Amino acid sequence: MEEMKIKIEKMLVDLNEWQEIFNWPQKQQQILELEDKMNQPDFWQDQAQAKKIGQELAILKQELEQFNLLKKELVELKLLIDESEKEKDHSLTKEITEKFLALEQMFGQLEVKFLMSGAYDKNDALLAIHAGTGGVDAMDWAEMLERMYLRYSERKEFKVKIIERQVGGEAGIKSVIFEVVGLYAYGNLKSEAGVHRLVRISPFDAEKMRHTSFALVEVLPELANETDYELKEEDLEIDTFRSSGHGGQSVNTTDSAVRVKHKPTGIVVSCQNERSQLQNKQTALKILAAKVKQYNEAKEEEERKRIRGEFSEAAWGNQARSYVLQPYKLVKDHRTDYETAEVEAVLDGGLDKLIETYLKGKIKN
Repeated sequence: MEEMKIKIEKMLVDLNEWQEIFNWPQKQQQILELEDKMNQPDFWQDQAQAKKIGQELAILKQELEQFNLLKKELVELKLLIDESEKEKDHSLTKEITEKFLALEQMFGQLEVKFLMSGAYDKNDALLAIHAGTGGVDAMDWAEMLERMYLRYSERKEFKVKIIERQVGGEAGIKSVIFEVVGLYAYGNLKSEAGVHRLVRISPFDAEKMRHTSFALVEVLPELANETDYELKEEDLEIDTFRSSGHGGQSVNTTDSAVRVKHKPTGIVVSCQNERSQLQNKQTALKILAAKVKQYNEAKEEEERKRIRGEFSEAAWGNQARSYVLQPYKLVKDHRTDYETAEVEAVLDGGLDKLIETYLKGKIKN
């Protein structure tokens, strides 16, 4: 019981700290502002935006309600433990233990929600996967990662739109960029940025030898509006070219694809998935703005190289996470040291524990 009391006191201390760290009065002010927006006569004219605001308001209210309830029940449980010890009443031990485990789980879930309080965490996300060292195995690995994130997004009820996809010659994909639309999409997916390493018996090796493959995952927040980051027209070099992707006859017979280069940083973004040149240009500029903003915020030159598109580091010694299928099964995140043998579940989109551990580690650091 004494250990349980210590844990309860620690959780109560953490809850009080969260009120400071996550600016409780600001959250309450956000609720009032969102409610005011919802009361405007033209609120439902933009259905997509209205739905997003409604979701954000519901989540904020739920967080505050859960916080107040958790704090209240932890205090009550602590008093119950004190009373049980004073009266030497062991009949309540089972009830107290069950209640504690339930509150501990509730605390963990709430902690993850609070960890996604960054400036762009509630935004949609732009996720890119690039095959690295490993030849055809790496391209196959990139496609496996694509499937993993599509399944994860499906579980979270996020909508996904493919922006750019380059298919490999023999198998897999060279690269893919897709937009993940949903409240806190970026907050959930930002932990996935980095080099992902796969160890397995290669299905492309006639001798069935074990191969190591690498892929780079980029995750960018989609900027809500142009004021978040504005690109200067004189800094841009825009080219059009013939699309080589899917999209129908009109795409393949017109120069609808767009490539945009940001001259000061050297960052290049291309888009060819839309039917019209204007749509491709708008999408490319949206991705470019997010990448340039991230580039300018990066302090280390190695990080800037990665953002600029120099993917040579998607190789040995730089992996954020390893997935081992042979000679044993293990997924290990090298940033948090979290590991699990449930490789198939992870590759099927079961990323919640990996993401949760990463977020908790970031706030502690």
